[in-house]
Amino acid sequence: MPPAVILAGGRAIRMGGREKCLLQLGGQKILSHVIARLAPQVSQIALNANGNPKRFSDFNYPVIPDSIAGFVGPLAGVLAGMDWAASIGQTEIISVASDTPFFPKDLVQRLREKADITCFPLVLAAENHPTKGRIRHPTFGLWPIELREDLRSSLQSGLRKIVHWTDRHKGHCVDFATKEGRAFFNVNTPEDLIAAETLL
Repeated sequence: MPPAVILAGGRAIRMGGREKCLLQLGGQKILSHVIARLAPQVSQIALNANGNPKRFSDFNYPVIPDSIAGFVGPLAGVLAGMDWAASIGQTEIISVASDTPFFPKDLVQRLREKADITCFPLVLAAENHPTKGRIRHPTFGLWPIELREDLRSSLQSGLRKIVHWTDRHKGHCVDFATKEGRAFFNVNTPEDLIAAETLL
């Protein structure tokens, strides 16, 4: 099983600056829900987060900050995860978002199967939404460590959108059929948190 990085490096502007993954959902922190789904699917976990890492001390996972300064987006978190995975001798890494507590329990299996078919592990999750059609969820992916220097250079050159970089490298997608868009529902606003309680 590959290792994984949970992306929690954003500024949570729409949540008034509150750390989204540390908010309570059903009596537990959102991050606890994410870890409960992720841990059985991967070999190791690291958290990508900026600022004081002590706020995650309850979770006992390594906390790795962005290596590109300035809150440049989730690709910086993916790069931080790649660097960490390389340091422990891994060749690929899974990424998931820290504010999305209902993602599929077969996420890694499905991404890995697609990578095996295509013979290149750059695969993103997508969703067949019942009303919006196909939606890509690029913070959920399987990433080859061999591309990390290319990603670093791209970020330093100003690239920010995940799909612009993955399309350049012919990344593939796995389509997840989900009921009412639930699997990749993410908590961005106080209203989303109320909705997540209902979904839970």
